[in-house]
Amino acid sequence: MTIECVPNFSEGRDLAAVSVIAQSVKATPGAILLDSTSDWDHNRTVLTFAGEPRAVGQAAFAAVRTAVARIDLSRHQGVHPRLGAADVVPFVPVERVTLDDCAALARETGERIWSELRVPVYLYEAAARRPECTRLENIRRHAAAGDLAPDIGDRPHPTAGCCVVGARRFLVAWNIILASSDLAAAKAIAHEIRESNGGLPAVKALGLALPSQSKVQVSINLVDFERTPLHVVFNEVLQRCMERGIRIEGSELIGMIPQAALAATAGHDLRWLNMKPELVLEDRLRLERGK
Repeated sequence: MTIECVPNFSEGRDLAAVSVIAQSVKATPGAILLDSTSDWDHNRTVLTFAGEPRAVGQAAFAAVRTAVARIDLSRHQGVHPRLGAADVVPFVPVERVTLDDCAALARETGERIWSELRVPVYLYEAAARRPECTRLENIRRHAAAGDLAPDIGDRPHPTAGCCVVGARRFLVAWNIILASSDLAAAKAIAHEIRESNGGLPAVKALGLALPSQSKVQVSINLVDFERTPLHVVFNEVLQRCMERGIRIEGSELIGMIPQAALAATAGHDLRWLNMKPELVLEDRLRLERGK
């Protein structure tokens, strides 16, 4: 039985703090830390770890506890939307585990985050208790406006905010970086390609600035790579960039990618900037288990 957890933390600049959070996962028996990706402009870190359900739940709580102690959201600056120090904690079924199993673990972890850390929790996707909390972007929008109460707990933690915990299928998080500083163009392209605006199925997208590079990006969450393969998204962005006279710098994977998602792009050039075998989930799991 294997579950993956891909928590997002609102810290990508203080790498000492990131290291301590990652170490809390490594120190959990049965949890295998597979990847840590930090971004300065987003001021965000994504960890990927896996193992049997009980170990992954314990590692997730340990990482959230460390993040609450080390991250002060009141002083946070970054281009990525966020609600909390430990912003999003999704559980993903990998082997011999159902989505319902992951949802149960998410709810259990959420209860613990509130009872032991006093950080209120929203439950999303398969773990959601309310239809308005199924989509993460809906929680972000309404919680920030103050018109959506948490599922567990009450007012935000003074320095750690809130935590969104849930269960979902595999998601590919990646950025298409444009050789341009035109933020309006990146936002327009993101608006045009995302499903909620009539664009591509299973695509969520934001246009974000990268001040440290004087560039912009289309930041993408592909929530079903079987419905819409990565190369379809890339080609759509490429076409819209060409219409605006903008060149694509390349694609950047955030976290890890399922083997099937990568195989579906065979023969297509996504101009990867950081792709390597260690970022393929199944390959990395086999490698770690063989040690």
